Amino acid sequence: MKKWNFFFILFIIALISCTGSKSLVQHPNTNITQGDTIRIANDSLEYEVIIIDSGFNSWLTSRAFPRNYHTQAYLENKNLFYVNEWNNRVLQPQRYSPRLYEMTINYDPHINYGYEVNYLIYNYMIFFQNTYKQKLYGNAPLR
Repeated sequence: MKKWNFFFILFIIALISCTGSKSLVQHPNTNITQGDTIRIANDSLEYEVIIIDSGFNSWLTSRAFPRNYHTQAYLENKNLFYVNEWNNRVLQPQRYSPRLYEMTINYDPHINYGYEVNYLIYNYMIFFQNTYKQKLYGNAPLR
């Protein structure tokens, strides 16, 4: 009987965590879902960024530098280095874990993605490096 109570409690906890509320915040030209998934889309430029990593949204709200702390040019420069190294690691599954580096990131430095996209990509790269003990380019700020 104790086993069934334990599994029932785990089931209820799993059910509650799966049905937790996720709010949708509207920004000009973007859609952002808060929770474990962040989606940014701009139909006029035909791009979409989806970040699915448990803990990233809470890290972003609690530990990341605030918006406008860095300039867009700074973020674009850092993202270029981070994305290039990321893509190099995706192409070397024998050397780097394919569970960490699943797919390439199509980041074109000649496209102006705007501040929000660059901000989220930059912060995800910082989160990723600190969480998974990876070093993509230089030292990631410990936030």
